[in-house]
Amino acid sequence: MSIRVLIADDQAMIRGGLRLILEDQPDITVVGEASDGVGAVAEARRLRPDVCLVDIRMPRLDGIEVTRALAGPPNPLRVIVVTTFDLDEYVYGALRNGAVGFLLKDAGPALLVEAVRAAHNGDALVSPSVTLRLLRHVTAAPRPASARSAARLSARELEVVRAVARGRTNQEIAAELFISLSTVKSHVSGIQTKLGVRNRVEIAAWAWENRVVEGA
Repeated sequence: MSIRVLIADDQAMIRGGLRLILEDQPDITVVGEASDGVGAVAEARRLRPDVCLVDIRMPRLDGIEVTRALAGPPNPLRVIVVTTFDLDEYVYGALRNGAVGFLLKDAGPALLVEAVRAAHNGDALVSPSVTLRLLRHVTAAPRPASARSAARLSARELEVVRAVARGRTNQEIAAELFISLSTVKSHVSGIQTKLGVRNRVEIAAWAWENRVVEGA
């Protein structure tokens, strides 16, 4: 079954380029487009796509507001934010409002397709070349509640957190820690519950915020 994608961007050329890349894949179909934030929310609620690609800067509603509207209850949609590095603070806000990943506009076809498939599978894209640079840049002071959460994590769970924060995939974590893929998935799920976060992007953000990653 094809992954249904909505593209929201105020530039027609960008929308067209993203559509060409995505529809070249046999398992992805672009079901709609929007040129501003209000239209993006309306089309997403009408079409209920599997994944929404949302530009961070759009007329009427920006990507953060669109993400807040679409990724929250009662019927959350999976949102990937598209950005550039000079807009890091906006992306961080989008992640905090439920985005499952983000891309640079010049990330390239392979990463775009990977992000869409990851979002559709209930995962989140954590790319070492993109996410870690962003998370380092926006690292904030630890919050007391987060510090208490860290105390509830086991030593193994902290190892998994550090690996997630460094952009490792589940397969890579399994190989590095000499555990099974199913065990990694179980740890990630348990970590999300203990930290009160929704996905691995938020695990990574929490790790960098709370200085649990070496060098943070």
